[in-house]
Amino acid sequence: VQLQASGGGLVRAGGSLRLSCAASGRTYSSYAMGWFRQAPGKEREFVAAVTRSGGNAYYADSVKGRFTISRDSGENTVTLQMNSLKPEDTAVYYCAAELNTEEYLQLRLWVLGRVDYWGQGTLVTVSS
Repeated sequence: VQLQASGGGLVRAGGSLRLSCAASGRTYSSYAMGWFRQAPGKEREFVAAVTRSGGNAYYADSVKGRFTISRDSGENTVTLQMNSLKPEDTAVYYCAAELNTEEYLQLRLWVLGRVDYWGQGTLVTVSS
């Protein structure tokens, strides 16, 4: 599967952005999808993920209540709606996919970055 992320940009603190990741490939429905981010000088970290059906979503504690991940099977896209953005959310955001036909994730694997595919990054900058 190939992943194409878009939607990054510059926003003031407290604002919102929506990131999208378009997936190509006939087996899109067999993949759990998610997002990671990497801030300057920091390690890449898990942000959010959603199961193949969209029925279960998982979030890093740092974004719970502010970010929402969803997927549109008809459009083969996964979206990350980011609200109440903070300067510490500034990072390059990466879309990722894991071949997983279950209705749950092994979150510890996602936290470790053990996914099957990566998209290119999209930069999100939050000014104070």
